[in-house]
Amino acid sequence: MTDFRDRERAEEAKFAHDEDMAFRIHARRNRLLGMWAAERMGLNAAEADAYAKSVVQADFEESGDEDVVRKLLGDLTMAGIDADDGEVRAALEATEVEARRALMGGV
Repeated sequence: MTDFRDRERAEEAKFAHDEDMAFRIHARRNRLLGMWAAERMGLNAAEADAYAKSVVQADFEESGDEDVVRKLLGDLTMAGIDADDGEVRAALEATEVEARRALMGGV
């Protein structure tokens, strides 16, 4: 019975760790994506940092990535930047890979 409880605790700990890591990767991805968009909009360092934080916050509006994509497309369009859905989604995928590598590598 103890072995079962130990395994159960280990599985719960692994699940919690995996969920925490997924959240961190997602947040870092959104921050990097915000920095990408800020660079495209020509924002200075302070504005870029604030904008990246706003992209992270935008992800809490609804489940999935649509809220982030919608925010970026709207902001880029308002700034007069020619961007489309495919470009934003490609940047989203690229920044996810970068975020995953940074966190998994311990950077």
